[in-house]
Amino acid sequence: MTLLALLGFIMICLFMYLILSKRMSAMVALMLVPVVFGIGLVAMGMADASKMGGWMKTGVLQAAPTAVMLCFAILYFGTMIDAGLFDPLVNAIKKMVKGDPLRVAIGTCILSGIVSLDGDGATTYLTVCSALLAVHKSIGVNPAMLPTLCALQVGIMNLLPWGGPTGRVMASLNLTSEEVFLPLIPGMVLATVWVLFFAYFWGVRERKRLGWTKPVNATDGCTYEPEIACTDMLKRPQLFWFNLGLTTVLLYCLMTELLPLMLLFMLGTGLALVVNYPKLSDQQERVIVHATSALPVISLIFAAGIMMGIMSGTKMVDHMAQSLITMIPASMGSHMALFTALFTIPGTFFMTNDAFYFGVIPVLTKAASAYGISPVEIGRASLLGPPPHTFSPLTASTWLLVGMSGVSMGDLQKYGLLPAIIITLIFTVTALVLGFFPL
Repeated sequence: MTLLALLGFIMICLFMYLILSKRMSAMVALMLVPVVFGIGLVAMGMADASKMGGWMKTGVLQAAPTAVMLCFAILYFGTMIDAGLFDPLVNAIKKMVKGDPLRVAIGTCILSGIVSLDGDGATTYLTVCSALLAVHKSIGVNPAMLPTLCALQVGIMNLLPWGGPTGRVMASLNLTSEEVFLPLIPGMVLATVWVLFFAYFWGVRERKRLGWTKPVNATDGCTYEPEIACTDMLKRPQLFWFNLGLTTVLLYCLMTELLPLMLLFMLGTGLALVVNYPKLSDQQERVIVHATSALPVISLIFAAGIMMGIMSGTKMVDHMAQSLITMIPASMGSHMALFTALFTIPGTFFMTNDAFYFGVIPVLTKAASAYGISPVEIGRASLLGPPPHTFSPLTASTWLLVGMSGVSMGDLQKYGLLPAIIITLIFTVTALVLGFFPL
């Protein structure tokens, strides 16, 4: 392992320690930790001080489209909550769950699975948190349950061909969705069943913790009282169908990639504000109210840009990838596909999808070819690790989930990272049993 790679791993581990131990906020750690390491590299003659600012600027500029998209997405869905778009859905859910933590957990899992069919984690987090956060808070279940179930389901559904990992594998290895994705469907189904199992387990545990008992009156727990302080004056029931239509069109455009995500949410926010709140003062008030939710998320995304800029500019990411590859023992050559599947757990957690699927996987594929293992088999194996990736601090949409749910990154990982790893291992065993790649 090179010194640069070692420093890269130490930097990530230090960052994780600082946020998990709550000794430093995620935003501050994302900015200061890489800068300190960057200065250290300059002092050791391993980096050019004159380029440090440019690397950070490049990282921030690359993060800008995501930050803009998340900013206006929060404003858009916040406006829709104010206007009452989600009230019927939440009321229906409340009537079905009747204050039962188990039903809430199962319902969260199912809704997350349906919404994440678009393959985009940010859209799923925005929609599910907007619809169910008030339900979870009103019942009093563990705050980490909602974002964890949502992230677990996104980690599985993100394997759809229009999702991030599968598209990168097909592009980097020149494969088709029929070769890579279709064989994974049974494993995805089984993984979803296990998410439901965790939802059931946590729901039963919350029942006991809260002392929940079946209500005698069938209407108990059916009233929805929004957590957000919205008066009836903000509700727009007469515009329900317009808002529903606008949101449906927006989500359709997201899936078809008609325009860049940030532009879609910018235009959607403008239409939502103008139609629902024609008065300028009302529009300004809505923006000010929801800016408190948007600002923390945006600041995290830009801060993450500094870390990624320094890691990329100093070639730290490249050295980390190469060092991990060289750690593969010669005896593992014939088991390269299985190794790749297991390697996706730390690989996608400590690296971005681009760095892993465009930097590491092609090298592993070339090495595996010497042992008669095809690119298709390596490609399939590399797609078994996205569930833990959704809990990585290097995943932009995860910061959106953290910001919307009000749960810290450390608490989210403590609650959901181990189940995500378990699901990945089950996914891997399923793939082996079904013969998707050789042992």
